[in-house]
Amino acid sequence: MVKSVRRDASCCTSREGMLSGGNASRLTTEGLSLTMSNSHPVIFFGHGNPMNAITSNSYTEAWRRIGRETPRPRAILSISAHWYVPGTRVTTSSAPRTIHDFGGFPPELFQVNYPAPGDPILARRVRELLSPLDVIEDNGWGLDHGTWSVLKHVYPAADIPVVQLSIDETKPAAFHFEIGQRLAPLREEGILIVGSGNLVHNLRTYAWDRHLRAPYDWAVRFEDAAKDMILAGDFKPLIDYEALGRDAALSIPTPDHYLPLLYVLGAGRRGERIHFPVEGIDGGSISMLTLQIG
Repeated sequence: MVKSVRRDASCCTSREGMLSGGNASRLTTEGLSLTMSNSHPVIFFGHGNPMNAITSNSYTEAWRRIGRETPRPRAILSISAHWYVPGTRVTTSSAPRTIHDFGGFPPELFQVNYPAPGDPILARRVRELLSPLDVIEDNGWGLDHGTWSVLKHVYPAADIPVVQLSIDETKPAAFHFEIGQRLAPLREEGILIVGSGNLVHNLRTYAWDRHLRAPYDWAVRFEDAAKDMILAGDFKPLIDYEALGRDAALSIPTPDHYLPLLYVLGAGRRGERIHFPVEGIDGGSISMLTLQIG
């Protein structure tokens, strides 16, 4: 059980840049004619410990600030690390359930309900954009904590429809980046695309009882290197992350929390402003980095 939720964080960093590109490892805009001025941003949230859902700290305060400062979307499409299954699935329920997909936490966390409506029309649009990929309509899944633990702070009224898209565990990283590219038109249709995971996510080395533990050197090096590549618009090494060496292997022992980042990178475009509204490493080995494009 988590007894402390204090954090060592740096929010609202000034590090930012503009997406640029010129090869297949960078952003493409083929077939897209609408201007970026009409486009919603795309955001990757480092969601971290589920206790963030019921805690006020520097991370959750920054999430609330993002909600206040981001144009209100018509609906949200969330790609969460916690729906990592064979196949590509999309939620179709008009009233998705709040899923408490964890154990060993205080009772109040299990009492959280995030009653955002679903959006079957958005689910159909996602299937259209990803055709001919077989996207399975799923009326049973709801909103897992990768989605609601963040959105509870970003949009606390739970009055914006939310649809989740699963991560196909059988596919390589490049597949997930391409899915992000194909979903990009949603941004001009009033949809906020959200990825929820963690750039660095190593629970075996996480200090569950000491959240103020200094970050591991390998976690800092990998996060810094990834930020540099993102700012440079050089995504090929991030797609081929398994070739990045020991720091990457320790930071990404399993791909589930990393892959949502690739959807967000894929949905961005050349020339867009990118920045990191939230930074910090919790418990030594969980990156709380948030990336916003646009």
